[in-house]
Order: sequence, then structure tokens, then C-alpha cells
Amino acid sequence: MQIIILADDKQKAELLSKNKNENVCIEFVNDYHQLSSYKNADALFILHNEINTNELQSLTTRPVFIHSVISTLRDLNLTANVSRINAWPTFLQRELWEVSIKDEAQVKNIFEGVGWKYIVVPDEPGFIAARIISMIINEAYFAFEDGVSSKDEIDIAMRLGTNYPYGPFEWARKIGIRNIYNLLKKLNANSNRYAMSKAMENELIDI
Repeated sequence: MQIIILADDKQKAELLSKNKNENVCIEFVNDYHQLSSYKNADALFILHNEINTNELQSLTTRPVFIHSVISTLRDLNLTANVSRINAWPTFLQRELWEVSIKDEAQVKNIFEGVGWKYIVVPDEPGFIAARIISMIINEAYFAFEDGVSSKDEIDIAMRLGTNYPYGPFEWARKIGIRNIYNLLKKLNANSNRYAMSKAMENELIDI
């Protein structure tokens, strides 16, 4: 099985930290145009943020996995061989990947062949984990905004009190605060429960 992955250095490092089937050939590329040379690969993973959906349609009929946290398959109007995953920083190294799909049979063969675990989730913005983590981070900003405590103290309290791998502000720095903000903005368009804290908005202005 041959898997081709378009990834940056950080994404590549996270993927290399995962266990995989040693019989699978995984090759990394760093330029979108290189993918046209691998039309017969068993699967393509396109983890860069910017995706040319017009070119994607004619790239291959094999399974393609794109990094798209906010835009859904419905939004992008892609063919049945394309699935969504989350390639935000820290998410690729998770034991269980969330995948939004149209055809699970193709996904099942690829993931089981590589030796990576996955779970099928609804084709909604943010999947499940990214929504939850973004809300946790947003609530931490609300607490900071209200003067409950400092960012460092909130991080320590959440790591020790909930056994999270990172404190919420530390998580935001790793993921990228703009990624969090853009997801919440998308979700807030349909529900005010996702309204962003002013402290988060102000931090973006200062960046």
C-alpha cells in the first residue's frame, strides 16, 4: 500500500510519531503540484490549509483525505472519494482520528491497512473534538476576562484538576488562536452559545 502525504514539517513530525504498519509505504511531499505524479497511489492525504478544490476533482479517483476543520464536504461540494480530517497542530498525533466521509468502505481499507484508528463523525464544522476544545479555550478566555485568575494559573488548574494534556491557553497557542477564533465564528453564525470572548478578540487584534 502506498500513501502520499502533503504536509508541513510539524504535521510530518506528528504523523511519524504514530505507530503504523511497516508494510505500508508512506511518502511525504511538500508541494501540491507533486501530487499529480501519484495518481495511482492508494490514498492521498492533503494536510495544507489551502486546497484548490477545482484541481482536486481531477487529481485522482482514489481515496483523498483533506484537512478541513471548518468547511464541510457539503460546503466544498466534493466527490465521494474525498473525506475530511483535522490536521490542526496536536490533532494528528491523537490515537483516534475523526473522519467525515461519504464512502466508509474506502476509508476503512486505508486506515486499517496503515494501522491508524478512526471514528466516523457527522460532516459538521469542527468535527467533535475541535468544537469541544475550542469551547473550553473560549470559556477560559471568559474567565480571564472576568478577572478570575491569570492565564498561567488557569492553565495549571486545568492540567492538574482535569488531567488535560495542556492548559486552555497553552492549547490555544499550540493550535493557533486564529484557528480557534475562525471555528467559533463559523459556529456562532448558527448559535450564540459559540459567541467569542472579547479577550480572545482583543488578543487577535494584538497579533
